[in-house]
Amino acid sequence: MAQRTLLLVLFDGVQSLDVTGPLEVFAGAQQHTPGAYRIRTASLDGRPVRTSGGLTLVPDVALPDAGDPHTLLVPGGQGTRGAAGAPLTDWLREHAPRARRLVSVCTGAFLLAAAGLLDGRRATTHWAYCDKLARDHPAVQVAPEPIYVRDGDVWTSAGVTAGIDLALALVEEDLGRDTALTVARRLVVFLRRPGDQAQFSAQLSARTAEREPLRRIQHWITEHPAADLSVEALAGRALLSPRHFARAFREETGTTPGRYVDRVRLEHARRLLEDTGGGVEEISRASGYGTPEAMRRAFVRALGTPPAEYRRRFRPAPAR
Repeated sequence: MAQRTLLLVLFDGVQSLDVTGPLEVFAGAQQHTPGAYRIRTASLDGRPVRTSGGLTLVPDVALPDAGDPHTLLVPGGQGTRGAAGAPLTDWLREHAPRARRLVSVCTGAFLLAAAGLLDGRRATTHWAYCDKLARDHPAVQVAPEPIYVRDGDVWTSAGVTAGIDLALALVEEDLGRDTALTVARRLVVFLRRPGDQAQFSAQLSARTAEREPLRRIQHWITEHPAADLSVEALAGRALLSPRHFARAFREETGTTPGRYVDRVRLEHARRLLEDTGGGVEEISRASGYGTPEAMRRAFVRALGTPPAEYRRRFRPAPAR
């Protein structure tokens, strides 16, 4: 098995978890499969850097002396702001294309974008900065919802802990699912989140309504996904006309009642597929779909995979 060199880029103002999260994943894979990875860190001039949280990180080498890695990982953090034209961006523009695999975590995508490395590609970043990435770099196809995105040999992830999910996906691609599962268990995380999983749940991605009746309806939907959640039924619970309810719900939450219900039911079904051994028919009823076929259509439309395949891929294997 050929050893893969992993190079993590360091700079002042880097987010420490964007570095240490993926690093611990690859270090765990190296412990499980000795010789799989050679892990190095590098700053532009080889000097120590100070993270946004105040930690000092000492790199192994200066970037100009690091050579061409198999995987180049660029983390995010406050230090990515205003990076266009900076020496680090210039280095990335010239050297990053030589890597077999290019990875960014969180706002590290801004450094890749500033270097022109995301032009014409689909990418993501921390949810709070997706709009800015799209405005600043219109050539990038920004996907605001997934926790990570792969476009060919370029991988980008959302904020902080999503970098761990992305690193586990890379380990799974390199060394197989068993190794990735072993690393996930050691880190006490789950190897279950697909890249197209939303950065936020339905409850968090939608605003909380200001008016008590609508807040109560939001909570009731979450607690009763199998109930009649039509606009007419929900409006009756809120003591509003269907038209008034639909308009007020959208104004206060930023989404329609139907879309909110769809997200809640999908999340409920996913949790049951991941955490229980219930059959697809049972789960479809419990999640409000009524029939397995209706749930299958919802999964394929939202996730691109049917429920049975989703369970196979993302339910953790039993501990041995």
